[in-house]
Amino acid sequence: MHELGIVFYIIRDVRKAAEENHVSRVSAVVMDIGEVSTVIPEYLMDCWRWAADKEDLLRGAELRINTLPAVSFCGNCGKEYPTVAHGKTCPFCKSDNTWLLRGNEVEIKSVEVPETIEN
Repeated sequence: MHELGIVFYIIRDVRKAAEENHVSRVSAVVMDIGEVSTVIPEYLMDCWRWAADKEDLLRGAELRINTLPAVSFCGNCGKEYPTVAHGKTCPFCKSDNTWLLRGNEVEIKSVEVPETIEN
């Protein structure tokens, strides 16, 4: 389960951003997770709750996940198509000269803080 390791990196990055911006509490972290990133959102959420509640900065903070669809591009016909439905074979021209454009992301999109920040 590599999701726990990912959560530790998220916490590290959020902690750094909070320090740089003089924030003492975070209410939510929003992640963009690609459909073919190999990250299992449910596992990430479980690991998040366990690890975040050990940090004063993140105790009770919500983790929200946006799932980004995987899209591939065909080098032969120049069309984009949904990767999960068709894999490496272009549904338009049947070529395997394709590559993933997006859908492999694991990124922090935003960090939210409470309306009133207590210092």
